[in-house]
Amino acid sequence: MTQRYCDYEGSDYQSVFWEEGGRAYEDRAERAVLKDLLPTSGKRMLELGAGAGRLTNEFHMFDQVVLMDYSFTQMQQARARLGDADGRYKFVAADVYSLPFAPGLFDAAQMVRVIHHLEEPEKAMAQIRAVLQPNSAFILEFANKQNLKAMLRYAVGKQDWSPYTLEQVEFVEMNFDFHPKSVKSLLKDATFDVKNIRPVSHFRFGPLKRTMPRGLLVGMDYAISSTTGNLFQVSPSVFVRSDADASGAAASADQFFRCPACGTTDVTETDASVDCNADACGKQWPIRDGIYDFKTPL
Repeated sequence: MTQRYCDYEGSDYQSVFWEEGGRAYEDRAERAVLKDLLPTSGKRMLELGAGAGRLTNEFHMFDQVVLMDYSFTQMQQARARLGDADGRYKFVAADVYSLPFAPGLFDAAQMVRVIHHLEEPEKAMAQIRAVLQPNSAFILEFANKQNLKAMLRYAVGKQDWSPYTLEQVEFVEMNFDFHPKSVKSLLKDATFDVKNIRPVSHFRFGPLKRTMPRGLLVGMDYAISSTTGNLFQVSPSVFVRSDADASGAAASADQFFRCPACGTTDVTETDASVDCNADACGKQWPIRDGIYDFKTPL
């Protein structure tokens, strides 16, 4: 099967979808839950599908944040918004199905509004687990197949797919909804232990967002999420905090990147590129505009 991707290259997603798209309620609701799920401190956070860095300022408790996205231009936007912060941020364009990081490099990772674009999420979960240290925190957000709107539409015959079956559904090309039970299974298969489930955006309804105070909606959303989240999830978006198992080890001090083509950690970083030293590979991955480009070798 040819791998399909949802590529935001050249997109103005941050400005059009978030800043001008009437989604301030969703943004605040997501941040409120994310703050509850994050560790209180850490050395290195991997932000997968970081886009233009909308949520990056929530990771202030980490010494370093590595922002990664499949789109190079999204990383350019993130760097323009955030700056390098004296090396606290690293910007990486790469494929989640072949992460360019040494095993055990991170002590936390998060992936928000990304898995709904992944056709083979199990492959991504395995890659993410491999770059995490033992007992690391992983925060995942997914689009919920079993949301209230989908259940109502299915009940009245306006939707042909069932929100109750476990398989993911592609409701628009490269946009997938997932059943909460299937996400738990994905995480378990990748040796993650689910700790907390928090549904968000219960009031994602235009008339409500236009007529009710935003702070009130966010407060009600947070109250529902924090009291019932582990019991049932009927919101369109769900956050899951899980922890990696005790297997594996942290990367050594001199390891950071690996070659995504051949997998070796025997690489050398120069001012211009990250060079693979394996005789059978030897690819050079450029550093352009302060961004590590692991999509297009020299």
